[in-house]
Amino acid sequence: MINLGKSDSMCMLFTKTFKKAMLTMCMAFFGCAMTQAQVAIKNNLLYDAATTPNLGVEIGLTKKTTAQVVYGLNPWKFSDTKQMRHWLIMPEYRWWTCSRFNGHFFGIHAMGGEFNVQGIKDPLKMIHDIDRSRYEGWFVGGGVTYGYQWILSKHWNFEAALGFGYDYIQFKKYDCGVCGTFTKQDHTDYIGVTKLALSLEYLF
Repeated sequence: MINLGKSDSMCMLFTKTFKKAMLTMCMAFFGCAMTQAQVAIKNNLLYDAATTPNLGVEIGLTKKTTAQVVYGLNPWKFSDTKQMRHWLIMPEYRWWTCSRFNGHFFGIHAMGGEFNVQGIKDPLKMIHDIDRSRYEGWFVGGGVTYGYQWILSKHWNFEAALGFGYDYIQFKKYDCGVCGTFTKQDHTDYIGVTKLALSLEYLF
């Protein structure tokens, strides 16, 4: 496990959250096995472009509803002055206007994770001077999603999705670097885009 921060309480909080999410996903898989519901795995290409490997699992619940969990992990340190290390987990419930895995859908998502970042551009302006200082901490939030899936073949779909919502971000600020001078501990409230995805999906 990579060291993304130094807050023991924060680590415990998100370890519990991660375990609960994984337990929920396992229970859903068991339910799918019993009902022969449709299951898909997916990868967000935009997240890949941001150097963050990610994997999602989406499960059919009814004819017009699905649930998914997406997990992303960025362990990379690009240089002594630039890094975007973080992990993120995002569960989501979806309702489809036509049928699941096809066409328009609306969703409700939650999200949480940890971060240790510096020297990067933040187009969403979640933290205003992240390009000049180092920040480590955690976040939790949620929002609503709209998206569309195109059927490419029997087993392949392509998805575009946009989410809007709220994040509570707790952080510690340092001048720079791993051993930079501690400046302050604070939090910020973010309202805006919480999800952006162009995903390739394989359906079983």
